[in-house]
Amino acid sequence: KIEKAKPLKCGTFGATSLQQRYFATGDFGGNLNIWNLEAPEIPVYSVKGHKEIINSIDGVGGLGIGEGAPEIVTGSRDGTVKVWDPRQKDTPVANMEPVQGESKRDCWTVAFGNAYNQEERVVCAGYDNGDIKLFDLKTMSLRWETNIKNGVCSVEFDRKDVNMNKLVATSLEGKFHVFDMRTQHPTKGFASVSEKAQKSTIWQVRHLPQNRDIFMTSGGAGSLHLWKYEYPAQRSKKDSEGAEMGVAGSLSLLQNVTLSTQPISSLDWSPDKKGLCVCGAFDQTVRVLIVTKLNKV
Repeated sequence: KIEKAKPLKCGTFGATSLQQRYFATGDFGGNLNIWNLEAPEIPVYSVKGHKEIINSIDGVGGLGIGEGAPEIVTGSRDGTVKVWDPRQKDTPVANMEPVQGESKRDCWTVAFGNAYNQEERVVCAGYDNGDIKLFDLKTMSLRWETNIKNGVCSVEFDRKDVNMNKLVATSLEGKFHVFDMRTQHPTKGFASVSEKAQKSTIWQVRHLPQNRDIFMTSGGAGSLHLWKYEYPAQRSKKDSEGAEMGVAGSLSLLQNVTLSTQPISSLDWSPDKKGLCVCGAFDQTVRVLIVTKLNKV
């Protein structure tokens, strides 16, 4: 149990090895800190990363997830998304901010993906106005953007360490979208399928580490929904002008359960034990669950 002066908003182990176990946190003051949990008095890395609260954090390159540098991405209320390499002091290696004249939007969620070799890597960010932006860190450019008309609460690639395959984005008002990220059409972008899971906010999405076509969403009404994505017969087709465009698959609900009268705000699967998961809710309860029969899906 470790207590710090500033309240913490988010954290990740994703940029370090299992042996090192450094924990990166974003706090209400806009600070990014990396802690050695064996000696947590002083952070091993500290930077005033943002002007306002850091809402979301993700790590890649550690834990055997993703090739390349052990980087951390932070998304903040100040409208910026920044990528940090703990080996570089004080300044981010990438800074995605609104262009001149564009209003700053509250960034609620960030996620790494496409880290399948030393060069490739993308960051996906979701904002309070429904914007989703995909930043390519190899070319340092905005690769794609769309709007899902509701605040984006959570984004996650089905796996970080493979060629971009699928991306799930959850939102306010109970809707989520699954994008097929294999084929990007020049004007239409990525094909997607959407589902309304419930009437309340979908706080989180987490893919099953052992089967990336199964994922769980957690809701504002205290429920968990387990979904399976079914691929179409063909994942791409040619449009009238001969350009490749993606074809979205379909979704099926495998199981759902209501655990709390309060929102389930965080969720994670065990990478070792298939079906073991943990969630935290606004009722200040941590629940450990086991999902059975996943080997038969």
